[in-house]
Amino acid sequence: MEHQAKSIRPFIGAKDFKTSRSFYRDLGFEEVVLSHNMSLFKIDDLGFYLQDAYVKDWIDNTMVFLEVEDVDAYYEKLVSLNLPERYERVKINPIRREAWGSECFVHDPSGVLWHIGTFNK
Repeated sequence: MEHQAKSIRPFIGAKDFKTSRSFYRDLGFEEVVLSHNMSLFKIDDLGFYLQDAYVKDWIDNTMVFLEVEDVDAYYEKLVSLNLPERYERVKINPIRREAWGSECFVHDPSGVLWHIGTFNK
């Protein structure tokens, strides 16, 4: 099967939609409001949908991997934002080096786990 795909956009939920919207804007995503209970957050051609919907089992099992050019530089920027001090439940875990590459972790205000990493070349 031949595909002419342009993007893939996961849907993630939010326990407190207003707080999560603010968090993702602070992370550098551009928000496009789609309705009173859904926004598209994007960087360049990448994006995801944030919904005003919370199902604990769903959120607790949601993980998103964001590939970046330089995880070390991205991690330094993350730390400089002081997000854990500004948002309850937000955690940033240090970079972990693996055989395939390196990644750090961010838990958003709802509990969604973001893997942010760079693959070895």
